[in-house]
Amino acid sequence: MILKGSQRSGAAQLGRHLLNTQDNEHVEVHEVRGFMAEDVMGAMKEAEALAKGTRCKQHLFSVSLSPPETEDVPVEVFEGAVASIEEKMGLTDQPRMVIFHEKEGRRHAHAVWSRIDAETMTAKQLSFFKTKLQDVSKQLYLENGWKMPAGLAEKSARDPRNFTLDEWQQARRAGRDAKTLKGSAQDAWAISDSREAFAHALEERGLYLAKGDRRGHVAVTYEGEVFSLSRLVGVKAKDIKAKIGKPDDLRSVADTKKHIAKTIAPRLDSFITDAKKLAKDALSPLRAQRAEMRDHHAQERKTMAEGQRARWQKETKERAERLRTGVRGLWDRMTGEHSKTIKRNELEAWQGLKRDRDQRQVMLEAQHKERRKLQQQFRQTRERHARQVLELHKQAANYRLMRDDNQQSLRDQFSRKAGQANERGQSQPSRGLELGR
Repeated sequence: MILKGSQRSGAAQLGRHLLNTQDNEHVEVHEVRGFMAEDVMGAMKEAEALAKGTRCKQHLFSVSLSPPETEDVPVEVFEGAVASIEEKMGLTDQPRMVIFHEKEGRRHAHAVWSRIDAETMTAKQLSFFKTKLQDVSKQLYLENGWKMPAGLAEKSARDPRNFTLDEWQQARRAGRDAKTLKGSAQDAWAISDSREAFAHALEERGLYLAKGDRRGHVAVTYEGEVFSLSRLVGVKAKDIKAKIGKPDDLRSVADTKKHIAKTIAPRLDSFITDAKKLAKDALSPLRAQRAEMRDHHAQERKTMAEGQRARWQKETKERAERLRTGVRGLWDRMTGEHSKTIKRNELEAWQGLKRDRDQRQVMLEAQHKERRKLQQQFRQTRERHARQVLELHKQAANYRLMRDDNQQSLRDQFSRKAGQANERGQSQPSRGLELGR
Protein backbone atom coordinates (compact mmCIF):
# COMPACT_ATOMS: atom_id res chain seq x y z
CA MET A 1 0.00 0.00 0.00
CA ILE A 2 1.53 3.28 -1.13
CA LEU A 3 1.32 5.99 1.53
CA LYS A 4 1.70 9.67 0.71
CA GLY A 5 1.48 12.24 3.48
CA SER A 6 1.66 15.98 3.88
CA GLN A 7 1.35 18.58 6.59
CA ARG A 8 -1.08 21.21 5.43
CA SER A 9 -3.59 23.93 6.19
CA GLY A 10 -6.62 24.78 4.05
CA ALA A 11 -9.12 22.68 6.01
CA ALA A 12 -12.14 23.76 3.96
CA GLN A 13 -10.38 23.03 0.66
CA LEU A 14 -9.27 19.61 1.89
CA GLY A 15 -12.78 18.85 3.12
CA ARG A 16 -14.25 19.65 -0.30
CA HIS A 17 -11.65 17.42 -1.95
CA LEU A 18 -12.46 14.53 0.38
CA LEU A 19 -16.18 14.84 -0.38
CA ASN A 20 -15.73 15.35 -4.12
CA THR A 21 -18.24 13.18 -5.96
CA GLN A 22 -17.40 14.66 -9.36
CA ASP A 23 -13.98 13.05 -9.71
CA ASN A 24 -14.87 10.03 -7.54
CA GLU A 25 -17.66 7.61 -8.38
CA HIS A 26 -18.28 6.68 -4.74
CA VAL A 27 -17.34 8.56 -1.54
CA GLU A 28 -17.82 6.97 1.88
CA VAL A 29 -17.15 8.73 5.18
CA HIS A 30 -15.89 5.82 7.24
CA GLU A 31 -15.00 7.59 10.48
CA VAL A 32 -15.02 11.00 12.16
CA ARG A 33 -13.42 10.57 15.59
CA GLY A 34 -12.46 12.95 18.38
CA PHE A 35 -14.43 15.96 17.13
CA MET A 36 -17.62 17.50 18.47
CA ALA A 37 -18.90 17.57 14.88
CA GLU A 38 -20.01 14.33 13.25
CA ASP A 39 -19.50 15.39 9.62
CA VAL A 40 -16.31 16.09 7.66
CA MET A 41 -16.81 19.80 6.98
CA GLY A 42 -17.84 20.45 10.58
CA ALA A 43 -14.75 18.59 11.83
CA MET A 44 -12.52 20.57 9.46
CA LYS A 45 -13.91 23.87 10.78
CA GLU A 46 -13.42 22.63 14.34
CA ALA A 47 -9.78 21.67 13.67
CA GLU A 48 -9.10 25.04 12.05
CA ALA A 49 -10.71 26.95 14.95
CA LEU A 50 -8.57 25.02 17.46
CA ALA A 51 -5.41 25.76 15.47
CA LYS A 52 -6.07 29.51 15.65
CA GLY A 53 -5.21 29.32 19.34
CA THR A 54 -1.68 28.23 18.41
CA ARG A 55 1.10 29.39 16.10
CA CYS A 56 0.81 26.30 13.93
CA LYS A 57 0.23 27.11 10.24
CA GLN A 58 -0.08 23.51 9.01
CA HIS A 59 -2.41 22.02 11.59
CA LEU A 60 -3.51 18.97 9.58
CA PHE A 61 -1.68 15.79 8.62
CA SER A 62 -3.20 14.13 5.56
CA VAL A 63 -2.27 10.67 4.25
CA SER A 64 -3.55 8.87 1.16
CA LEU A 65 -3.55 5.06 1.27
CA SER A 66 -3.44 3.42 -2.17
CA PRO A 67 -3.38 -0.40 -2.30
CA PRO A 68 -2.06 -2.32 -5.32
CA GLU A 69 -4.21 -1.82 -8.41
CA THR A 70 -5.30 -5.45 -8.69
CA GLU A 71 -6.11 -5.99 -5.01
CA ASP A 72 -9.51 -5.73 -3.31
CA VAL A 73 -8.51 -4.75 0.20
CA PRO A 74 -10.90 -5.35 3.15
CA VAL A 75 -11.74 -2.42 5.40
CA GLU A 76 -9.89 -4.11 8.29
CA VAL A 77 -6.60 -3.79 6.41
CA PHE A 78 -7.20 -0.07 5.86
CA GLU A 79 -8.05 0.34 9.55
CA GLY A 80 -4.88 -1.51 10.53
CA ALA A 81 -2.82 0.68 8.22
CA VAL A 82 -4.32 3.86 9.70
CA ALA A 83 -3.60 2.59 13.23
CA SER A 84 0.02 1.80 12.29
CA ILE A 85 0.50 5.27 10.81
CA GLU A 86 -1.04 6.85 13.88
CA GLU A 87 1.27 4.99 16.23
CA LYS A 88 4.37 5.59 14.11
CA MET A 89 3.70 9.33 13.91
CA GLY A 90 2.83 9.78 17.56
CA LEU A 91 -0.75 10.78 16.72
CA THR A 92 -2.50 8.24 18.96
CA ASP A 93 -5.87 9.56 20.18
CA GLN A 94 -5.62 12.68 18.03
CA PRO A 95 -8.89 13.64 16.28
CA ARG A 96 -9.06 12.06 12.83
CA MET A 97 -11.22 11.38 9.77
CA VAL A 98 -11.12 8.42 7.38
CA ILE A 99 -12.79 8.66 3.97
CA PHE A 100 -12.92 6.08 1.17
CA HIS A 101 -12.83 7.04 -2.52
CA GLU A 102 -13.63 4.75 -5.45
CA LYS A 103 -13.09 5.33 -9.15
CA GLU A 104 -12.18 3.21 -12.15
CA GLY A 105 -12.78 0.05 -10.16
CA ARG A 106 -10.21 0.92 -7.51
CA ARG A 107 -10.63 1.86 -3.86
CA HIS A 108 -8.29 4.03 -1.84
CA ALA A 109 -8.56 5.90 1.45
CA HIS A 110 -7.65 9.26 2.95
CA ALA A 111 -6.89 9.72 6.63
CA VAL A 112 -6.61 13.20 8.14
CA TRP A 113 -5.46 14.01 11.66
CA SER A 114 -5.52 17.24 13.62
CA ARG A 115 -1.96 17.89 14.82
CA ILE A 116 -3.11 20.14 17.67
CA ASP A 117 -3.06 18.66 21.18
CA ALA A 118 -6.09 20.23 22.87
CA GLU A 119 -4.58 19.90 26.35
CA THR A 120 -1.23 21.58 25.66
CA MET A 121 -2.38 23.67 22.66
CA THR A 122 0.74 22.65 20.76
CA ALA A 123 1.19 20.84 17.45
CA LYS A 124 2.44 17.27 17.33
CA GLN A 125 5.94 17.15 15.84
CA LEU A 126 6.13 14.95 12.71
CA SER A 127 9.85 14.64 12.08
CA PHE A 128 10.92 12.45 9.13
CA PHE A 129 7.31 11.54 8.39
CA LYS A 130 8.09 10.51 4.77
CA THR A 131 10.64 7.95 5.93
CA LYS A 132 8.26 6.66 8.59
CA LEU A 133 5.47 6.29 6.06
CA GLN A 134 7.79 4.29 3.80
CA ASP A 135 8.55 1.95 6.70
CA VAL A 136 4.83 1.40 7.35
CA SER A 137 4.23 0.92 3.61
CA LYS A 138 6.89 -1.77 3.32
CA GLN A 139 5.48 -3.56 6.34
CA LEU A 140 1.99 -3.56 4.81
CA TYR A 141 3.29 -5.11 1.58
CA LEU A 142 5.07 -7.84 3.54
CA GLU A 143 2.14 -8.56 5.89
CA ASN A 144 -0.40 -8.85 3.07
CA GLY A 145 1.80 -10.74 0.60
CA TRP A 146 1.55 -8.05 -2.08
CA LYS A 147 4.22 -7.60 -4.72
CA MET A 148 6.30 -4.65 -3.55
CA PRO A 149 7.06 -1.93 -6.13
CA ALA A 150 10.74 -1.89 -7.09
CA GLY A 151 11.01 1.79 -6.17
CA LEU A 152 9.78 1.12 -2.65
CA ALA A 153 12.12 -1.80 -2.09
CA GLU A 154 15.08 0.07 -3.62
CA LYS A 155 15.02 3.86 -3.98
CA SER A 156 17.26 3.82 -7.05
CA ALA A 157 14.76 1.58 -8.88
CA ARG A 158 11.87 4.06 -8.74
CA ASP A 159 9.88 4.55 -11.91
CA PRO A 160 11.22 7.77 -13.49
CA ARG A 161 7.75 8.45 -14.90
CA ASN A 162 6.24 8.96 -11.44
CA PHE A 163 4.75 12.41 -11.03
CA THR A 164 3.79 14.89 -8.34
CA LEU A 165 0.26 16.17 -7.68
CA ASP A 166 1.15 19.50 -9.33
CA GLU A 167 2.42 17.70 -12.44
CA TRP A 168 -0.72 15.56 -12.57
CA GLN A 169 -2.93 18.64 -12.35
CA GLN A 170 -0.91 20.40 -15.06
CA ALA A 171 -1.14 17.39 -17.36
CA ARG A 172 -4.86 17.12 -16.74
CA ARG A 173 -5.39 20.77 -17.67
CA ALA A 174 -3.62 20.03 -20.94
CA GLY A 175 -5.77 16.92 -21.50
CA ARG A 176 -2.76 14.64 -21.10
CA ASP A 177 -1.88 11.66 -18.98
CA ALA A 178 0.97 12.68 -16.66
CA LYS A 179 2.82 9.36 -16.81
CA THR A 180 2.63 9.20 -20.59
CA LEU A 181 3.79 12.82 -20.84
CA LYS A 182 6.89 12.15 -18.77
CA GLY A 183 7.56 8.96 -20.70
CA SER A 184 7.38 10.84 -24.01
CA ALA A 185 9.85 13.49 -22.82
CA GLN A 186 12.24 10.83 -21.52
CA ASP A 187 12.04 8.95 -24.83
CA ALA A 188 12.92 12.16 -26.67
CA TRP A 189 15.86 12.73 -24.34
CA ALA A 190 17.15 9.19 -24.79
CA ILE A 191 17.14 9.23 -28.60
CA SER A 192 18.70 12.70 -28.98
CA ASP A 193 22.38 13.63 -29.14
CA SER A 194 22.07 17.40 -29.63
CA ARG A 195 19.77 20.28 -28.76
CA GLU A 196 18.38 20.42 -32.30
CA ALA A 197 17.58 16.70 -32.28
CA PHE A 198 16.06 16.92 -28.81
CA ALA A 199 13.90 19.93 -29.71
CA HIS A 200 12.66 18.13 -32.81
CA ALA A 201 11.94 14.92 -30.89
CA LEU A 202 9.96 16.92 -28.32
CA GLU A 203 8.01 18.67 -31.06
CA GLU A 204 7.06 15.30 -32.52
CA ARG A 205 5.44 14.58 -29.15
CA GLY A 206 3.61 17.89 -28.85
CA LEU A 207 6.22 19.54 -26.59
CA TYR A 208 8.34 22.63 -27.30
CA LEU A 209 11.72 23.49 -25.80
CA ALA A 210 11.87 26.97 -24.24
CA LYS A 211 13.63 29.18 -21.71
CA GLY A 212 11.80 29.46 -18.40
CA ASP A 213 11.64 32.57 -16.28
CA ARG A 214 13.36 30.94 -13.31
CA ARG A 215 13.77 27.24 -14.08
CA GLY A 216 16.22 27.30 -16.96
CA HIS A 217 15.03 24.83 -19.59
CA VAL A 218 11.30 24.16 -19.73
CA ALA A 219 8.94 22.26 -22.01
CA VAL A 220 5.74 23.91 -23.20
CA THR A 221 2.88 21.67 -24.29
CA TYR A 222 0.89 22.40 -27.42
CA GLU A 223 -1.94 23.36 -25.05
CA GLY A 224 0.25 25.95 -23.27
CA GLU A 225 1.18 24.22 -19.99
CA VAL A 226 4.77 24.77 -18.82
CA PHE A 227 6.80 21.95 -17.24
CA SER A 228 10.25 21.99 -15.70
CA LEU A 229 12.40 20.02 -18.15
CA SER A 230 14.62 18.49 -15.47
CA ARG A 231 11.57 17.08 -13.65
CA LEU A 232 9.93 15.95 -16.85
CA VAL A 233 13.02 14.14 -18.10
CA GLY A 234 14.24 13.04 -14.67
CA VAL A 235 17.73 14.53 -15.14
CA LYS A 236 19.53 17.18 -13.11
CA ALA A 237 19.57 20.70 -14.53
CA LYS A 238 23.36 20.71 -14.81
CA ASP A 239 23.29 17.50 -16.89
CA ILE A 240 20.73 19.05 -19.22
CA LYS A 241 22.96 22.08 -19.72
CA ALA A 242 25.92 19.79 -20.39
CA LYS A 243 24.05 18.00 -23.17
CA ILE A 244 22.05 20.76 -24.87
CA GLY A 245 23.71 23.94 -23.62
CA LYS A 246 22.35 26.94 -21.78
CA PRO A 247 18.81 28.13 -22.53
CA ASP A 248 19.84 31.75 -23.16
CA ASP A 249 19.18 31.73 -26.91
CA LEU A 250 15.94 29.73 -26.73
CA ARG A 251 12.52 31.34 -27.08
CA SER A 252 10.90 32.50 -23.86
CA VAL A 253 7.71 30.82 -22.69
CA ALA A 254 5.63 33.74 -23.97
CA ASP A 255 7.37 33.69 -27.36
CA THR A 256 7.00 29.91 -27.57
CA LYS A 257 3.26 30.19 -27.00
CA LYS A 258 3.09 32.85 -29.72
CA HIS A 259 5.12 30.58 -32.03
CA ILE A 260 2.69 27.71 -31.40
CA ALA A 261 -0.32 29.94 -32.00
CA LYS A 262 1.12 31.49 -35.17
CA THR A 263 3.01 28.62 -36.78
CA ILE A 264 1.79 25.30 -35.39
CA ALA A 265 -1.86 25.88 -34.47
CA PRO A 266 -3.00 26.90 -37.97
CA ARG A 267 -1.78 23.53 -39.25
CA LEU A 268 -3.01 21.39 -36.37
CA ASP A 269 -6.04 22.97 -34.74
CA SER A 270 -8.62 21.65 -37.19
CA PHE A 271 -7.13 18.16 -37.09
CA ILE A 272 -6.95 18.08 -33.28
CA THR A 273 -10.52 19.36 -33.15
CA ASP A 274 -11.50 16.43 -35.37
CA ALA A 275 -9.55 14.05 -33.14
CA LYS A 276 -11.24 15.32 -29.98
CA LYS A 277 -14.64 15.02 -31.60
CA LEU A 278 -13.90 11.43 -32.59
CA ALA A 279 -12.70 10.71 -29.05
CA LYS A 280 -15.79 12.34 -27.55
CA ASP A 281 -18.09 10.34 -29.81
CA ALA A 282 -16.28 7.10 -28.95
CA LEU A 283 -16.27 7.80 -25.20
CA SER A 284 -19.84 9.05 -24.98
CA PRO A 285 -21.55 5.61 -24.80
CA LEU A 286 -18.89 4.44 -22.32
CA ARG A 287 -19.55 7.44 -20.09
CA ALA A 288 -23.29 6.74 -20.21
CA GLN A 289 -22.60 3.14 -19.25
CA ARG A 290 -20.33 4.31 -16.42
CA ALA A 291 -23.01 6.63 -15.03
CA GLU A 292 -25.62 3.86 -15.18
CA MET A 293 -23.23 1.44 -13.49
CA ARG A 294 -22.38 3.96 -10.76
CA ASP A 295 -26.07 4.54 -9.96
CA HIS A 296 -26.80 0.81 -9.99
CA HIS A 297 -23.87 0.08 -7.67
CA ALA A 298 -24.91 2.89 -5.33
CA GLN A 299 -28.43 1.47 -5.13
CA GLU A 300 -27.05 -2.01 -4.39
CA ARG A 301 -25.01 -0.57 -1.53
CA LYS A 302 -27.96 1.38 -0.17
CA THR A 303 -30.22 -1.69 -0.27
CA MET A 304 -27.61 -3.81 1.52
CA ALA A 305 -26.97 -1.11 4.14
CA GLU A 306 -30.68 -0.80 4.90
CA GLY A 307 -31.09 -4.57 5.15
CA GLN A 308 -28.07 -4.95 7.42
CA ARG A 309 -29.26 -2.06 9.62
CA ALA A 310 -32.69 -3.63 10.06
CA ARG A 311 -31.16 -7.02 10.86
CA TRP A 312 -28.72 -5.44 13.34
CA GLN A 313 -31.54 -3.66 15.16
CA LYS A 314 -33.56 -6.86 15.38
CA GLU A 315 -30.57 -8.85 16.69
CA THR A 316 -29.70 -6.11 19.18
CA LYS A 317 -33.23 -6.22 20.55
CA GLU A 318 -33.08 -10.01 20.87
CA ARG A 319 -29.78 -9.80 22.76
CA ALA A 320 -31.15 -7.15 25.10
CA GLU A 321 -34.18 -9.31 25.92
CA ARG A 322 -31.90 -12.07 27.19
CA LEU A 323 -30.89 -9.88 30.13
CA ARG A 324 -33.70 -10.50 32.61
CA THR A 325 -34.81 -7.85 35.07
CA GLY A 326 -36.42 -7.82 38.47
CA VAL A 327 -36.05 -10.80 40.80
CA ARG A 328 -35.00 -13.08 37.93
CA GLY A 329 -32.35 -10.62 36.90
CA LEU A 330 -31.04 -10.47 40.48
CA TRP A 331 -30.92 -14.27 40.57
CA ASP A 332 -28.96 -14.30 37.29
CA ARG A 333 -26.41 -11.89 38.78
CA MET A 334 -26.03 -14.04 41.89
CA THR A 335 -25.56 -17.25 39.89
CA GLY A 336 -23.27 -15.72 37.25
CA GLU A 337 -25.73 -16.17 34.38
CA HIS A 338 -25.87 -12.42 33.83
CA SER A 339 -22.14 -12.15 33.04
CA LYS A 340 -22.33 -15.25 30.83
CA THR A 341 -25.19 -13.71 28.85
CA ILE A 342 -23.24 -10.45 28.44
CA LYS A 343 -20.23 -12.33 27.08
CA ARG A 344 -22.47 -14.31 24.73
CA ASN A 345 -24.07 -11.09 23.50
CA GLU A 346 -20.69 -9.46 22.92
CA LEU A 347 -19.46 -12.47 20.95
CA GLU A 348 -22.59 -12.57 18.79
CA ALA A 349 -22.41 -8.80 18.21
CA TRP A 350 -18.78 -9.11 17.03
CA GLN A 351 -19.69 -12.05 14.78
CA GLY A 352 -22.61 -10.08 13.36
CA LEU A 353 -20.37 -7.10 12.62
CA LYS A 354 -17.83 -9.35 10.89
CA ARG A 355 -20.60 -11.07 8.91
CA ASP A 356 -21.93 -7.73 7.68
CA ARG A 357 -18.46 -6.52 6.71
CA ASP A 358 -17.68 -9.74 4.87
CA GLN A 359 -20.99 -9.55 3.03
CA ARG A 360 -20.29 -5.95 1.99
CA GLN A 361 -16.75 -6.84 0.91
CA VAL A 362 -18.02 -9.60 -1.39
CA MET A 363 -20.42 -7.13 -2.99
CA LEU A 364 -17.69 -4.49 -3.43
CA GLU A 365 -15.32 -6.98 -5.04
CA ALA A 366 -18.00 -7.99 -7.55
CA GLN A 367 -18.71 -4.33 -8.34
CA HIS A 368 -15.01 -3.50 -8.73
CA LYS A 369 -14.56 -6.42 -11.11
CA GLU A 370 -17.44 -5.18 -13.25
CA ARG A 371 -16.13 -1.61 -13.21
CA ARG A 372 -12.58 -2.65 -14.18
CA LYS A 373 -13.88 -4.38 -17.31
CA LEU A 374 -15.51 -1.11 -18.36
CA GLN A 375 -12.35 0.83 -17.50
CA GLN A 376 -10.39 -1.37 -19.87
CA GLN A 377 -12.63 -0.15 -22.70
CA PHE A 378 -11.99 3.45 -21.63
CA ARG A 379 -8.25 2.80 -21.63
CA GLN A 380 -8.26 1.22 -25.08
CA THR A 381 -10.30 4.07 -26.57
CA ARG A 382 -8.11 6.77 -25.05
CA GLU A 383 -4.92 5.04 -26.14
CA ARG A 384 -6.22 4.71 -29.68
CA HIS A 385 -7.04 8.40 -29.95
CA ALA A 386 -3.81 9.37 -28.17
CA ARG A 387 -1.85 7.62 -30.91
CA GLN A 388 -3.84 9.50 -33.53
CA VAL A 389 -3.01 12.86 -31.94
CA LEU A 390 0.64 11.87 -31.54
CA GLU A 391 0.75 11.06 -35.23
CA LEU A 392 -0.59 14.55 -35.99
CA HIS A 393 2.21 16.13 -33.96
CA LYS A 394 4.77 14.01 -35.78
CA GLN A 395 3.39 15.09 -39.14
CA ALA A 396 3.45 18.73 -38.09
CA ALA A 397 7.06 18.44 -36.86
CA ASN A 398 8.32 16.63 -39.95
CA TYR A 399 6.36 18.47 -42.59
CA ARG A 400 6.83 22.13 -41.81
CA LEU A 401 4.64 23.40 -44.62
CA MET A 402 1.16 21.99 -45.04
CA ARG A 403 -0.23 23.63 -48.16
CA ASP A 404 -3.80 24.79 -48.20
CA ASP A 405 -4.58 22.59 -51.20
CA ASN A 406 -3.85 19.36 -49.33
CA GLN A 407 -5.54 20.25 -46.00
CA GLN A 408 -8.78 18.49 -46.95
CA SER A 409 -7.03 15.36 -48.20
CA LEU A 410 -5.07 15.11 -44.93
CA ARG A 411 -8.25 15.53 -42.93
CA ASP A 412 -10.00 12.87 -44.96
CA GLN A 413 -7.03 10.55 -44.53
CA PHE A 414 -7.00 11.09 -40.77
CA SER A 415 -10.74 10.56 -40.41
CA ARG A 416 -10.58 7.37 -42.49
CA LYS A 417 -7.73 5.93 -40.40
CA ALA A 418 -9.48 6.91 -37.17
CA GLY A 419 -12.65 5.18 -38.29
CA GLN A 420 -10.76 2.02 -39.20
CA ALA A 421 -9.03 2.03 -35.81
CA ASN A 422 -12.36 2.44 -34.03
CA GLU A 423 -13.77 -0.56 -35.90
CA ARG A 424 -10.75 -2.71 -35.11
CA GLY A 425 -10.65 -1.60 -31.46
CA GLN A 426 -6.86 -1.97 -31.37
CA SER A 427 -5.04 -0.91 -28.22
CA GLN A 428 -1.68 -0.75 -26.52
CA PRO A 429 -1.00 -1.66 -22.90
CA SER A 430 -0.03 1.83 -21.66
CA ARG A 431 -2.58 4.58 -21.02
CA GLY A 432 -2.54 7.48 -23.43
CA LEU A 433 -3.85 11.02 -23.52
CA GLU A 434 -7.18 11.63 -21.83
CA LEU A 435 -8.99 13.20 -24.76
CA GLY A 436 -12.52 14.39 -25.02
CA ARG A 437 -12.87 15.39 -21.37
